Amino acid sequence: MKQRWPWILLSAVLLAALAFAGYSMRGTAIEVVEVQPKPLLRTLRFSARVATLSRVDVGATVTGRVAQVLVDEGVQVRRGQPLIRLESEELRAALAQSVAAERQAQARLAGLRTTGRHAALAALEQAQATLRAAQAELARQQQLVAQGFVSASRIDEARRAADVARAQQDNARAQVQAIADGGTDVAQAQAQLALARAATTAARARLEQAVVVAPADARVLLRQVEPGQIVQPGKALMSLALAGPTQLVAPVDERFLEQLQVGQSALVVADAFAGQPFAARVLSIAPAVDPQRGAIEVKLALTAQPPAFLREDMTLSVDVETGRRDRALVVPLGALRPAAGEQPATLLVVRDGRTQERQVRLGLRTLDAVEVSEGLAAGERVALRGQLPPGERVRATVVAWQPGQQASSSTHEDVGSTLGNAFGR
Repeated sequence: MKQRWPWILLSAVLLAALAFAGYSMRGTAIEVVEVQPKPLLRTLRFSARVATLSRVDVGATVTGRVAQVLVDEGVQVRRGQPLIRLESEELRAALAQSVAAERQAQARLAGLRTTGRHAALAALEQAQATLRAAQAELARQQQLVAQGFVSASRIDEARRAADVARAQQDNARAQVQAIADGGTDVAQAQAQLALARAATTAARARLEQAVVVAPADARVLLRQVEPGQIVQPGKALMSLALAGPTQLVAPVDERFLEQLQVGQSALVVADAFAGQPFAARVLSIAPAVDPQRGAIEVKLALTAQPPAFLREDMTLSVDVETGRRDRALVVPLGALRPAAGEQPATLLVVRDGRTQERQVRLGLRTLDAVEVSEGLAAGERVALRGQLPPGERVRATVVAWQPGQQASSSTHEDVGSTLGNAFGR
């Protein structure tokens, strides 16, 4: 019995050696993906806020007491629609006084051009008749003196009467000229009428300013006035968002500037309305970077009518499509072997049960996948983890994988989780 123990021990050692050799021949168990052409989409995700083209503050241009506030916050208003009414009794009285003064000036001008003009012409004719009579009397007295019938003093009296008649004629003629079109009296009356009309216009304008109206189609954002309040010029009473194309404004990390282009399509979602996404496009990219935040301002325009739930300054989540391949050889990002410096990218390809290092050229890259543009063929198998040395014997298990999904729940690291809330994906 004792002679059999060495043989038993030797047999056990041989069996263990054979088992170890058999296991070594099988190789290391690894997971691989079989490379096939697949669509690849790269998006850039960031937060944006809703902004309108312009926001304006409106207020009164005259001092007064608020009589009515006609609109509330959130209401859509049209251009010229009344928003606030001030008490206007005093302004209405001033307008009535100005209108009366204007009518008085009109009546005076009309009187000068009608009855005044007729009276002046009649006075001129009378003065001319008086002058002719005085001149005839002077001539008659001169004849009588020459004939010796009367003394020479009678000529002096007749000459004085003629001079008075001539002065009256000149005065009547001047009066006619004054009330003629372009005359001084008419010009003065016209000036008074113009002044009265200007006063009426000013009074009417002040009365109109007692009503604050919307400068354009807009939506009321903020109301800062109540009836009975005393307001003064320069104080903002309401804030309006002028109607126009709704835009989204976002500060994007400058590291991703290379991915952005004007015209790229985007999908927008509000956290409170996650089931109602809507489309947008990149409208503009600011020419300068904000040095304080290291970000660049990107504006997006909606491609359709904005949804009813959008509010000014609402925060939204935006996914901009920055790259697309309809058919590309795509491998998981974790399959790339670590490279130092500017060394070319390499993968581990499994062929005939052994690993082979393969240099490849990469294309479009996302958070979890990368396009291989050269160095790899469809149908080849790539190790999900590239840490094994080349030439290693392996036992490959093919796993299903799509870009944006984990290839294995047990061995494949979630690259998206590793990168956290990064912008590009």
